[in-house]
Amino acid sequence: MSTIDEIKSRIDIVDLVSEAGVKLRKAGRNYTGFCPFHDNKHTPAFVVWPETGTWRCFGACNEGGDIFKFVMKRENLDFKEALNKLAARAGVEVPAYTKQTPEQKEAYDQLRQLLEEAVVYYRSHLFNNKDVLDYLREKRGLTDSTIEIFGLGYAPPGYDNLLKHFTSKGYSEEDLIDVGLLSVRDDEEHNTQYATRTFDRFRNRIMIPIRDEQGRMAGFGARVVNPDDIPKFLNSPETPIFSKGRLLYGLDRARKPIRMADQAVIVEGYLDVIALHQAGYENVVSPMGTALTEDQLRLLKRFTRRIVLALDPDTAGQNAVLRGLDAARSAMDKEGELGFDARGLLRNESRLQADLRVASMPDDLDPDEIVARDKDEWARLIENAKPIVTHVMETLAAGQNLNDPKVKNQIAAQILPLIEDLPNPLERDTYRQALARMLRVDERALMGAQPQVPGVRRQRGAQQKQVIEKPGVAVSVASSKKGEEYVVGVLFQKPELLYRLDRLLQEYGLAPLDAQDFDYTDHKLLFGLIRESVEQYKTDHHRFVVEALPESLEARSRELTRQTEKLEKKDEKLLEELLRGVIKLRRVAAGENLNQLRFLQEEAHQAGDLRASSYMELVLQHTRLLRELDDANRRMSQKRVE
Repeated sequence: MSTIDEIKSRIDIVDLVSEAGVKLRKAGRNYTGFCPFHDNKHTPAFVVWPETGTWRCFGACNEGGDIFKFVMKRENLDFKEALNKLAARAGVEVPAYTKQTPEQKEAYDQLRQLLEEAVVYYRSHLFNNKDVLDYLREKRGLTDSTIEIFGLGYAPPGYDNLLKHFTSKGYSEEDLIDVGLLSVRDDEEHNTQYATRTFDRFRNRIMIPIRDEQGRMAGFGARVVNPDDIPKFLNSPETPIFSKGRLLYGLDRARKPIRMADQAVIVEGYLDVIALHQAGYENVVSPMGTALTEDQLRLLKRFTRRIVLALDPDTAGQNAVLRGLDAARSAMDKEGELGFDARGLLRNESRLQADLRVASMPDDLDPDEIVARDKDEWARLIENAKPIVTHVMETLAAGQNLNDPKVKNQIAAQILPLIEDLPNPLERDTYRQALARMLRVDERALMGAQPQVPGVRRQRGAQQKQVIEKPGVAVSVASSKKGEEYVVGVLFQKPELLYRLDRLLQEYGLAPLDAQDFDYTDHKLLFGLIRESVEQYKTDHHRFVVEALPESLEARSRELTRQTEKLEKKDEKLLEELLRGVIKLRRVAAGENLNQLRFLQEEAHQAGDLRASSYMELVLQHTRLLRELDDANRRMSQKRVE
């Protein structure tokens, strides 16, 4: 992940815009408000798309962009200044520029390619092992289709099967170590007992490929076949592309279902995720067997603010809750155990403006066992998920003698700090009343017993934002980041194609490529340099761009170069792909804008706002643009057939 992408993943654009004084309200899955860049205070024409992290004004500005463009425009900063400001806010270090070798640029792609080959290797061993296949089919209830879709495999017993296989294909031991497929013995062990210094990390285990949210291979999770083996679950070690605290298993497949349901469900086990997806519950993900991190919750928040923790009975029991209240999160960071830190989750809920709830599993059953018993029961459990404080209260009270004053005091002492962590005074009052009713005491006694928690302050004022919910048009926003990266990346490598691309666009009745075709500020700035390079005649175009590149964009340009440097296609083929890419970018943007404009038009019409007619004109413009883009696509297809 590049520095720019990491900053974007850590900063919620809704929070950033709100803190700048823009009052946003929910409109479908997006947010609307009054544009902070001009004086119109009659119609909320400023729209924020949380999923893509972008914004646009449909009023006088007619501008848009990402968090960097917002800060640049709001505070009159250049890109480097905005980058440093937002990096400090996100807690991300902006690395100094160091020239990379071609080998370093290709490193991540090589790691992922090796992991993809490992998926094939483990899968071939699975289909040659009847016992493990029968376990997955009969014991876990997985179909062959599900096994294939999730790429499940099997690591055979033995310490050098994978080592021999991949070294015979030309990979080195260092490659296999770097990607986490081999482990290294310490020197003493190596010298005294074993012939080789390395051995297969995964042996006699069911192998589960783990991909990032974009579907790229990151590592493996491995479950024991023999119940006597330990640990029960084993993940890939930390590598440049595998970080347990920043990944969620299944998110690559769950992104769209999470958006559609406007809810994400977190379970403990990888096989639970697979079984639930097979049962039709596809908005389910799992952490890497460790305590939930803020990075993981922030990642989910890009798709929904409603998150349910569906905890296994052994994890959500009283002991785990007590540990979550009293112990540091690091104490729970153990392989194969999902940490339930009630206080940490509440703080994240407040900081991330999310809705976190807990659903406990009944009858000592795991999620996959529940859907196997009664598929509809899972939906009821998730629907009845309880707020964290309610869950902790009921768990602590279960089996206790609530007539005993000492028991009442112990429970109150643990619950009241949680209640005080809540930022909303109405919620605090509500939970104090609920606790008083549960303990059968006067609420004033709890007010008097309120502990002062050092180091914990509730945010007030501007930080305590209230969002007004209003039903609206649900807009499904598809991220065009990959498309932008391809177009800018190819033109960065070959700026001379830009003039030919512009002429081709005009042949199809479309406007030349413009910086406003890109949502992301770094792409806008890079394109501006590319356009400038072809309008001068003193220097080679690519060299001009490289020499004019500001330091703040060097890392981004290296990333784009890495993605597109192997351009073996002829220019004619590249031009065709660029044209299709630009049409797709414009079509996605026009579709998103059209949906939002229709919502704004309807809202203005209901309010008797005279600007409803202006929105009508914009709707017609975007409708015409969509027709032109579709017509260009048809003409391209016909030309290709001819």
